Amino acid sequence: MRANSREPRLLRWLDGLTEGVGRAIAWLIIIMMLLQFAIVVMRYLVGTNSIVMQESVMYMHAAVFMLGAAWTLKHDGHVRVDIFYRKLSSRARAWIDLLGTLFLLIPVSLFIAIGSFHYVLSSWHILERSPNGGIPAVYLLKTLILVMVALLLLQAVAQLIRQALIIRGRLSNPTHEHEEVV
Repeated sequence: MRANSREPRLLRWLDGLTEGVGRAIAWLIIIMMLLQFAIVVMRYLVGTNSIVMQESVMYMHAAVFMLGAAWTLKHDGHVRVDIFYRKLSSRARAWIDLLGTLFLLIPVSLFIAIGSFHYVLSSWHILERSPNGGIPAVYLLKTLILVMVALLLLQAVAQLIRQALIIRGRLSNPTHEHEEVV
């Protein structure tokens, strides 16, 4: 999605942050795939096993999922049952997206943050380690939950700004323009 010169600076900055994190995280997929291949080769051809390598794949998978959630939201890649949604006008879709952000995305994100805060904090308090001799930083893995929430909330702000601009007629809805042509 190209930056629109009519977009407010805050919206461009928030979208840029989400885009940057998403692109950085995408590289983990390649690294994760190569590492998983190495694990399989080591196990079946060499006969050795590495718990640290196996846990590294798990950590990378968690990072891709949790840190990529805001990027997926930005690119409208989340699951949606859009039987009626796609037939609506751009303005009506913006209203639905705005209300969904206000009444679903933000409350659920805050619920996750509140529900996991002590879970993450207690992990940091004891500097939780892997019980199997793997990566000695489980607390960092658990911290990704709160980072995911922060990124989702920042992207929620961007979504609210964008949808308000679309509703006011100051911005087109680039996410759904391809559907309007069809």
